[in-house]
Amino acid sequence: MNTVVANLNIEVIKPTIGAIIHDIDLNALNEQTTQQIQQALLDHQVIFFRKQQLAPQAQADLARSFGSLHVHPIYPSIEDVPEVMVLDSWKQDLRDNELWHTDVTFSKTPPLGCVLQAIKIPPVGGDTLWSSNTAAFKGLPLELQQKLRGLTATHDIRKSFPLERFAHNEEEREKLLQTFKRNPPVVHPVVRTHPVTGEPLLFVSEGFTTRINELPEQESEQLLNFLFEHATQEQFHLRWKWQDGDIAIWDNRCTQHKALFDYGDAHRIMHRATINGDVPFYKEEQQPELAEA
Repeated sequence: MNTVVANLNIEVIKPTIGAIIHDIDLNALNEQTTQQIQQALLDHQVIFFRKQQLAPQAQADLARSFGSLHVHPIYPSIEDVPEVMVLDSWKQDLRDNELWHTDVTFSKTPPLGCVLQAIKIPPVGGDTLWSSNTAAFKGLPLELQQKLRGLTATHDIRKSFPLERFAHNEEEREKLLQTFKRNPPVVHPVVRTHPVTGEPLLFVSEGFTTRINELPEQESEQLLNFLFEHATQEQFHLRWKWQDGDIAIWDNRCTQHKALFDYGDAHRIMHRATINGDVPFYKEEQQPELAEA
């Protein structure tokens, strides 16, 4: 289904998540169009643009229209544009991205969102999946929704960046240990309130969430495994087949994603600019009454 919002030609991918914005050049945006793109992101959670060619500085500038930018503590970046991170399958171990995850939730202030550009895509494979944590929360039974409200979970960088995979020598080991020290485990609400839309959403993911703090360890593990599987069901997610020059922008506050490593030794290069976010919170809203048995 295609709709036109002001001067944006929007093709909705799924009712729960995703849209393609056609007939636009991201190198030539005015303030009005930028605001409409920002609204489209709130409406659809992840938006895509085909056939774009953004230089690193232009990509950073596009991301900066949403807020200040974040520099990743582990992945390398463009030399002259440190806000643009490089994900190169021939130079890095990118298997952490194969887990479903919300970016950088090991930070006290996880990112607002990201702008990802496809620089070099394998001829086959290398798709990315995004899932809606908002739709996933709505899809839970009311009893479980109420149980999760007010709970907290621990998020730990070490879950996706273990020493045995990312430290190949003593220098890398020491550098990674210092990164761990600067990024100790943090606690976020299991159910987060979106700071703009006000909607409640799940805020746990396989990539970084290690336990629910208020529950015994075994119960925490069982519940997290259920939530990880529930939140990434097909009804809540989309799969994007990349082409060179594609741009994806996603709202990191209410989505999670994973990259597929099904392309063997083929070369895949992506550039990502990450937008700073704020401290996750949960605001109690009026909850529906449960039916009496």
